[in-house]
Amino acid sequence: MTHENHNGHINKTLLPVDIVLAPEWWNKHTGITFDPDFFFHPARRIDDEQKMEKTLYERWGKYGLGLNKNRKNPQVGAVHLASGFLLSEMLGCDVEYTDNHPPQVISSRKDDLTLDVDAAFKSAPFKKFENMLDALKKSFGYLTGDVNWGGILNIALDMRSENIFLDMMMQPQESKIYFHKIAKVIEKFTLGLAAETGTTSISVNRNVRHLKYPIFLHSECSHTMISTEDYARFLMEFDLQWSERIRPFGIHYCGSDPHRHAENFAKIPNLDFLDVGWGGDLKILRKHLPNAFLNIRLSPVEIAKQSADEIRETITRLVSDSANPYLTGVCCINMDDKVSDEKITAIFETVEELRKLFAGKRN
Repeated sequence: MTHENHNGHINKTLLPVDIVLAPEWWNKHTGITFDPDFFFHPARRIDDEQKMEKTLYERWGKYGLGLNKNRKNPQVGAVHLASGFLLSEMLGCDVEYTDNHPPQVISSRKDDLTLDVDAAFKSAPFKKFENMLDALKKSFGYLTGDVNWGGILNIALDMRSENIFLDMMMQPQESKIYFHKIAKVIEKFTLGLAAETGTTSISVNRNVRHLKYPIFLHSECSHTMISTEDYARFLMEFDLQWSERIRPFGIHYCGSDPHRHAENFAKIPNLDFLDVGWGGDLKILRKHLPNAFLNIRLSPVEIAKQSADEIRETITRLVSDSANPYLTGVCCINMDDKVSDEKITAIFETVEELRKLFAGKRN
């Protein structure tokens, strides 16, 4: 059964859909390399992002991709990738850059829970980022795009590795203070960026660009590793606070069990958007979150193996499970060079078919 109730902080677009291709795909098909200059050199930022737009238009322009192919945009971050690393690097983690893989954060394995918020914005990585912004703004007069900023526990894991879980058990108060400091770094970075570009989270999931207002999307990839009790005890307060102050507010959960946290998510009064990882039970989530936009994340591994008919069946079933096409989106993130163009086309064609079906039912 489907419904048509809307969320005024999202919009009334029927089944927005988007994709993100992995560095392996881009390197194979365009020759783009993902060395530091891709992320920090002003000219490379402009040229490579436009090259990506042109490539997308050539393949899937009829579905609305690559519309900026003829326009140079001062994109401050890699809006065609899903790659969060900069804040961890600003906080002292090493990052390994390669030609055809996303930047890999190397845990700093800090031996304590100290964190200097101000030092992050005096760090060499931030200064390099800031210099690029200055150069782009000098050339264009404005900035666009954003940078994948990760999430509180994600960053804590980058810094403390698995020890953060022991910290939560053995030093609960100190851990809470640590999380608060990470949240301050996130807020200062994202609010400063939003003041320049107007967005914070296209680099987290491109499907948010189709929504009515720019969304603040907190990455909780690592929450699949903690209990619902620990989420409520240590981290839920940040989602509650951000949902009150920064709307629309969303949670990015790429793990396979977001439904495990459904009851806690339902306690967030302004959870406008939930990125539902592959394997997430949409029926359970819709039951607890009737007014939230549920963004279905298809599996990039499965897409590469499935036939077009299997892709169509999967998307149709999941959209039905979400039970409200006006509060449902479809995406597939990080498809690598093993996926064929035909498989990606099948995603867009299926969504087009479903849009016509639902629009016909309204008339």
